[in-house]
Amino acid sequence: MKKIMFAMALILVSTAMFAFAPKNGKNDVTTFTVDATKSKVDWTGSKKSDFHTGYFPVKSGSVKVDGGKLVGGSFVINVAGLKVTDAAGDRLQGHLSSADFFDIAKFGEATFTITSVTYTKADKATIAGELSLKGVKAPVSFTATIRNADDKGFFAEAFFPFDRTVFGINYGIGMVDTDVQLAIHIYGTK
Repeated sequence: MKKIMFAMALILVSTAMFAFAPKNGKNDVTTFTVDATKSKVDWTGSKKSDFHTGYFPVKSGSVKVDGGKLVGGSFVINVAGLKVTDAAGDRLQGHLSSADFFDIAKFGEATFTITSVTYTKADKATIAGELSLKGVKAPVSFTATIRNADDKGFFAEAFFPFDRTVFGINYGIGMVDTDVQLAIHIYGTK
């Protein structure tokens, strides 16, 4: 009887150990907090006779890395923190803040959530996700360069055209280009 009880106890303990163990034996996913002091979204908007530059600060977010590869994340863009960096300054900043463009009184933030990451090279990945901007949620994808994703931190950049009309920003079509050139810089720390 003691042998049967011992055998049953051994089976029960072994089953419990395997049932609660991680599937790959360890958890490699590291979450980095987005560094809002360094991360930002630069933009360049063009019209028939000129162009303007500026940026949106990144307010918060996180990125997930597994085995040195980006696997997910999300971040919040401070649309109300819009800054124009060329000579048009405050005048243009006021117009971009209005309902003609971003309507920051109603929509002060935008969010981007990564839905998939497909590496095409060791340091290049196609990132797909959902962007919520000005009350509209739509898919957005772009190619990014993952410059660093290790125990020291995370840094990635992406440069791509962005169609503002998908999000109902239709002011000046025909005079103002519908594509805005974006340069996204995301830094993460543990």
